[in-house]
Amino acid sequence: MEKNIKLMDESELKVGLVGNSDSPTIMLPVAKESVCGQEAEHLKLWGVDPESGKHFIEGLMDKFRILYFDYEGHRLQNPNPDNLTPEHIVKDLLTIADEMNVKKFSYYGYSWLALVGLQLAIRTDRLESLIMGGFPPIEGPYKEMMAVTYKTYEQALGKKNSPDIKGHDHMNPEKVDWDNIQVKIDTNQTKQFVTLYENLMDFDDREIQHKLSIPRLAFAGEKDTIVYGENFGSVTVDIIGILQKNKEVLEHLGWDIEIIKGNDMDHTRAMQPVTVVSLIKHWLIKCLNKSEELS
Repeated sequence: MEKNIKLMDESELKVGLVGNSDSPTIMLPVAKESVCGQEAEHLKLWGVDPESGKHFIEGLMDKFRILYFDYEGHRLQNPNPDNLTPEHIVKDLLTIADEMNVKKFSYYGYSWLALVGLQLAIRTDRLESLIMGGFPPIEGPYKEMMAVTYKTYEQALGKKNSPDIKGHDHMNPEKVDWDNIQVKIDTNQTKQFVTLYENLMDFDDREIQHKLSIPRLAFAGEKDTIVYGENFGSVTVDIIGILQKNKEVLEHLGWDIEIIKGNDMDHTRAMQPVTVVSLIKHWLIKCLNKSEELS
């Protein structure tokens, strides 16, 4: 079943729901539309699966019901520059669940959609489990990402005729010379992420951990560290370093932590279905079996 759902800003997002209605539901806001031809070949060069949404859905729907949509793609096409706040995003996600008649669900998000999952978890009792990929649940790099997104926004405002940085380059930033690259991107697209991180500057992700009682998993690739040059704030976004440093603390708090091994497991590679689907599936099945044993 697919349906166009009106979000908080009145834009409409295509949402799908597949799988057995008796199965537990997973919300997948990372389910991108498939692309083909030259665009697909270009994505493959950067280690990106051009049919990632399809492969996520197909890989999970034998055991789970999948509530899927491409929230990031929607926001790039329908920017919400002044109101992309945690509150508005959570309202969007709960509206989607309501419109699709889904009462309880697990959530999987990667990168900024992972931090969105944490915001969702502390604002609703409808989550059954939470999976955060490519963003640590404690000491998240909010200030670093604020610096990067603000510098990107400044460039978008001031250098509209500069050389392009392609979207697919941005998905594999380890290959980009961050000292010299210039950005040409729609100002509203990048301003909305400035709005998001501005609204997270005072967020204390340690202080909210006591609110989390559901099963939860955090993971990252062992090479998930990005060093940005002066054009992007001269900051390092060290996802894996933060996760490894806090691994014992997180496990004590009830998180399961997975480090995806491999010399190529950077931020982009560690989000691909071929890497992630089996991890998500096995962990969720383990959680289900444990809850059945307790009941």
